[in-house]
Amino acid sequence: MEGGEGRDPVRRKGIILAGGSGTRLHPATRGISKQLLPIYDKPMIYYPLCVLMQAGVHEILVISTPRDTPRFEELLRDGSEWGLNIQYAVQPSPGGVAQAYLVGEEFLSGSPSMLALGDNVFFGQGFPEVLQASCALEYGATIFAHCVDDPERYGIVEFDDVGKVIGIEEKPNQPRSHYAVTGLYFYDGRATELVRSLKPGPRGELEITDLNCLYLKDGSLEAEILDHSFTWLDVGTHDSLLLASSFVEDFQKKRGVKIACPEEVAWRMGLIDDAQLERLTQPLLSNGYGHYLRDLLTKG
Repeated sequence: MEGGEGRDPVRRKGIILAGGSGTRLHPATRGISKQLLPIYDKPMIYYPLCVLMQAGVHEILVISTPRDTPRFEELLRDGSEWGLNIQYAVQPSPGGVAQAYLVGEEFLSGSPSMLALGDNVFFGQGFPEVLQASCALEYGATIFAHCVDDPERYGIVEFDDVGKVIGIEEKPNQPRSHYAVTGLYFYDGRATELVRSLKPGPRGELEITDLNCLYLKDGSLEAEILDHSFTWLDVGTHDSLLLASSFVEDFQKKRGVKIACPEEVAWRMGLIDDAQLERLTQPLLSNGYGHYLRDLLTKG
């Protein structure tokens, strides 16, 4: 069961970055975007899409490769069937996560934003309320941190004794904490301008860590810690893809509710009505996904 009340008072816009070459998942991704692969019973991109929806963000830009953008358009269309406005933009070649703000500059038009990586899965009780609180902030940036066993693989955030962010480091050899920066970011309207001031890092890309450091430098960076009750999965390898699918399958079968079901999220948030949910259900009645949507209408 998913949803959450409330709308974004600052009209924050959302970006899903679904580009990259997916080389760690080859040969599975030689002919298709990683973010179009299934995590159990739905495409991977449904998971960040529903996170944006739960935050109250309904204007969304999907950024992908020249090859894959038409495939995302075929899957998600313009989003209107879910009460959304989904647009698309092409990232010609991998240029770093922060490059999304240059690709999406026209779409954002100086608006506050929420950026989600297309291969991250988040789930936890009360998560919509956490997201909506961050979404309502008009100044500064918010990142989300999660404790990991292998911090050297991630961007790491360091805290002082009272929980204030004092440092961020990308894949450190000697990590100063076990809190990884996840693929979910909130920025005020300055983000594009700040990205323009960045220089490519050692990988030749515009690093999101460098953008976060600019907000840290001016004292406007906050970090929301997702504790052990929240699940965060960075789905970039065959093993993590299998782990994510197993997690979703196990949870859904035990609880009888779905994770990242955009039809349900839209319905519970009042973006679509019963009649529209019924229309979306009809083509899906040949499988359990459609039966689940039908039961939402009959059982509530």
